[in-house]
Amino acid sequence: MVRHIVCFKLKDASKKEEAKEILLSMRGRVPEVKELEAGTDFLGSARSYDVFLGVLLEDRAALEAYQKDPYHVGVVKKFMHAETQSSVAVDFEL
Repeated sequence: MVRHIVCFKLKDASKKEEAKEILLSMRGRVPEVKELEAGTDFLGSARSYDVFLGVLLEDRAALEAYQKDPYHVGVVKKFMHAETQSSVAVDFEL
């Protein structure tokens, strides 16, 4: 199994809930996704990111397919790239 985690710092923190809903919209639309969770930061410290995404996938091949999925690229990535100031990601095997 592979875990894909991304944290986003948005240009406008007031869009946190909208970003979270966009991320959650991948459930049932991106077949490689086994589990998906998204959340928003409530602390708001200087080092905090605004939105979290955690995805569980079967293997590295599924991660590659996820990265190219039309819904992920055309809807989710498009929105997140437009609204994100910076992001950090980590992908690891369980």
